This record gives sequence, C-alpha cells and structure tokens, in this order.
Amino acid sequence: MNYQLFQDINNLAGHHSFLDRLMVFTSSKAFIIYALALLLMWVFGKEKIKYTVVFAVITTAIGLIINFILGHIYNEPRPFVTHKVHLLIKHAADASFPSDHSTFAFSIALAVLFRNRIIGFWMLLFAILVGISRVYVGNHYPFDVVGSFVVSVLASLFVYKFSSIFEPICRLIIAIYNKIPFVPKNDRSFSK
Repeated sequence: MNYQLFQDINNLAGHHSFLDRLMVFTSSKAFIIYALALLLMWVFGKEKIKYTVVFAVITTAIGLIINFILGHIYNEPRPFVTHKVHLLIKHAADASFPSDHSTFAFSIALAVLFRNRIIGFWMLLFAILVGISRVYVGNHYPFDVVGSFVVSVLASLFVYKFSSIFEPICRLIIAIYNKIPFVPKNDRSFSK
C-alpha cells in the first residue's frame, strides 16, 4: 500500500510543469520559508509570540533528534534506491524513514498551532504540502511523511505539556535579545 500510494503521487511528476515547479519549490525551500516565518514572528511579535517561536525551535530540535534515532533503528531505503521513480530533486541515499523535511515543517506548525491557532493553521497547511511534495519529488514514501507527523505530534505534545520546564530557556533567550540595542522590541511583559 505504501508503494502504491507513492506511485499514485509520484507518477504525477513530469506531466504538469506548474505542479512540478510548485512541488520542487515547496520541497526545497520549506526550511527557508519556515525560518523566515519564525524570524518575522520574533521580530514583529509581542513577547508571547517570542515564547511561541522558542517553543517551536525546541519542538523541532526534539523531533529531529527522534528522527535521527529512528533512522538508525529502521533504515528504510529511499524510493529512488529500490524503484524507478520520477526523481525531481536529487538526494543522498540515506534512510527514508522518517522525513526530516516533514518533521521540521510539522513540528514548527504544530508547536505554533498549540499557542496561536491562526498562524499555526496556515503553517500546518503548508506542512501538509511539504509532506506531499517530498513524495511527489521522489524522495520519500507516504508512510515516511506519516511517521514524521507522528514524531512531530509527540514532540509538540511533550513540549506543550512540559512547557514550564522550557520557560526558563525562553525567558533567558528573550532577555538576552531585549538587551541588544537597536533591535525591535514589543511588549516586554509576559503574563499567562
């Protein structure tokens, strides 16, 4: 079923130039888009939003650490290693499961969603597109993306549930930032 779903999505590649460009852009630029979104949230957001940004970074780091461990426990070859695929983006032939790109996107989106529903909703929609794009370009199986989503949910719930443990880190980072001269600062007081 995993391979059949992969074929259903990946076989669309190479037939629609706009869709190909969209999926390649989404797949290859997701890191930049999310980093830019977090940077804009940090610079222009109030202190509560800055906490959200730090929580999102912590969540993503935990998600990627889990991925690293899972990739060494279950080393599934990438689709282009074992099958003939429409490969739109070249990639190293390392472990396919789970998808780091998808974990990165889902972790940020879910961490933000728990604290800001509007921004988080749009980030989650983009994360879903990132996951689909990773299959479309031939780099991952659908279950790699599903695995990434599960990892991201677990990491997000962990950070959300134990946010009081991570709050001193947030406070420290924000305090350091607020001491930097000539950078935008909004609403220095934070109350829950």
